[in-house]
Amino acid sequence: MKLDGNNNKNKLYIIIIVGLLFLFVVGISFAYFQTQYGNGGKVDLKAKTYSVDELSFNIGEDITINPNQFNFAQGKGNLEGSTNASAILKANNKTHLAKMNYYAYVVVTKNEFKYTTSDKKAELVLSVEGPDGVVTTLPDLGNAIDVTDNAGNTFKAFDITEFSGVITLADNKEIEVASSDNGKKQENWKIKVTFINLDEDQSNNSDKNFNANMMIQKDEYVPTVADVCAGKTLSDCVIAQYTMLNGHNNIYYHDSNLANGAGDNSYRFAGANPNNYVCFGSDDTICPSEDLYRIIGVFGDKVKLIHAYGATTDMLGTDEGYAKTYQEAWGSSSSYYKGNGDLTKIGSYKWNKTRDNTWSTSTTNTINLNTNYLTYLDSKNTKWKTMIADTTWYVGGMTGENGALSNAKTAYTYEVGANKDATTTVTSKIGLMYVSDYGFAAAPSAWTTKLNNYDDATIKNENWLYIGLYEWTISRYSDDFGIAFGVYDDGSVGDNLVDSSRGGVLRPSFSLSSSIKFTSGEGTAVNPIRIKL
Repeated sequence: MKLDGNNNKNKLYIIIIVGLLFLFVVGISFAYFQTQYGNGGKVDLKAKTYSVDELSFNIGEDITINPNQFNFAQGKGNLEGSTNASAILKANNKTHLAKMNYYAYVVVTKNEFKYTTSDKKAELVLSVEGPDGVVTTLPDLGNAIDVTDNAGNTFKAFDITEFSGVITLADNKEIEVASSDNGKKQENWKIKVTFINLDEDQSNNSDKNFNANMMIQKDEYVPTVADVCAGKTLSDCVIAQYTMLNGHNNIYYHDSNLANGAGDNSYRFAGANPNNYVCFGSDDTICPSEDLYRIIGVFGDKVKLIHAYGATTDMLGTDEGYAKTYQEAWGSSSSYYKGNGDLTKIGSYKWNKTRDNTWSTSTTNTINLNTNYLTYLDSKNTKWKTMIADTTWYVGGMTGENGALSNAKTAYTYEVGANKDATTTVTSKIGLMYVSDYGFAAAPSAWTTKLNNYDDATIKNENWLYIGLYEWTISRYSDDFGIAFGVYDDGSVGDNLVDSSRGGVLRPSFSLSSSIKFTSGEGTAVNPIRIKL
């Protein structure tokens, strides 16, 4: 048989061309991306091809500051920790000018330090040196100050004595290099954290811990709840969300500077639908709706929860304060309901089965909430009840004028603030929300509005505590022995007879022990925060 030589040659040429084309496509499309931070010397992002420019990053070790009697004392020097990061741009041979952008951050993951002097002298400071020299202004910290250490040395630094969170150093910063200029450019960042020896009594900061790292990458850093809460107690988790997440995750710090706030240094969630869900009472992969709670806020070192959708009769029983199921009692207005509970199982309860608004003797308090409900938790797992702290509830109440007819701040002042009845208290694990809890859960723009006007469409739709049911608060009318405050299904705060035959929903509220830790979750209803002892 005669072979066709030309035909075989053509086939060979085709194979060679296809092979070369394959190698070319692979070459120009190959890329490798990796994002890490805080581990020294690692390249955290590399975009490399045979025909495009390459941007890579290097990061130094974490910074740890831990003063103790051996490394920090009067007459000794400062404690320092430093690290660095760099962005490296390489231009390919065919590029006349390579341009890319990057972000650089300092992430303070832990800071236990406090001011120890009455005039709040800076004790923990951050010095930053960037590609253009010493940095004297940062968007998150303002202007650098002149700092003088005990040796008389003065330098520019930022006061971070009580700072936790993310500090932006470079925000979409452009780096460029010409291929003719060796084809490579490196921009270096160096930070130094100094605990200054003031030669004063700084013993309150002895054995405190500070941890920070640098992050440098091509994309903007958007931290998640899991990022900022890892390894923290739940209270520290909430505070970290306030300091580290964009928009503070709808958390407001009620210090003296917050307009119309409580002024009690609490951290409270407010607004339409913050990510404040917690699974409590279940370890199931998918948290049942009856085990979903929401965080009202952090008070002192404790986190206060409230049931998300309304307690069922399985939780609270059908004795003592029980009236009917909510569907039976208020079915005609059930269309307002915004929760995910079953209204044929959610109970409607009297505030007290007798016309007496004394919370300490209310069997709804003593039996339904603090006996039946705790028994219900024990039936699931005894660990849940163990997580709940005893709380002193202020139950003296207030007048209608200072409650429903006033704003959140006034209600707070007379419920639990400066003008409260401090002599009428109950100590127990389980209670209900305060009127002011409901008021401050609305967006800040509503905090000057009278609470009986919280039926305004904008206000109630921007109040995460509003669920569209008739429900009780723990606060009574102080000038009428038979009335307590509640929230109406339209969102307004009003009142009702404590022994009303139709009753109202109870949403158990309680404070968790300060040692409770965050384990996982993002705080959404489908991925709630999980906790452990």
